[in-house]
Amino acid sequence: MDTNYYWIDEDSNGVVTIGLTDAGQNELGNITFVSLPKVGDKLTTSDTLLDVEADKAVSDIDSPVAGTVVEINQQAQSNPSILNESDKSKSWIAKIQK
Repeated sequence: MDTNYYWIDEDSNGVVTIGLTDAGQNELGNITFVSLPKVGDKLTTSDTLLDVEADKAVSDIDSPVAGTVVEINQQAQSNPSILNESDKSKSWIAKIQK
């Protein structure tokens, strides 16, 4: 998936929060299933951050940063369509410590 399709916000401690941009949400359509990493997983930029099934596509989304997963959006596990929200406080995917 193109880098225009996700956003990242980094805090002062090097923790990066990742989510889908409007363009990414539009490319995928309504998200119906996600497979998120586990807390503690160590990812490189060639590792899959998110497996997603949606109306328009089935995609593996690579991690935009290397580091350790410190938190995942638990709500997305049970309600994948939350990743379609425009509110970043609800629609984030994972937090990674660089």
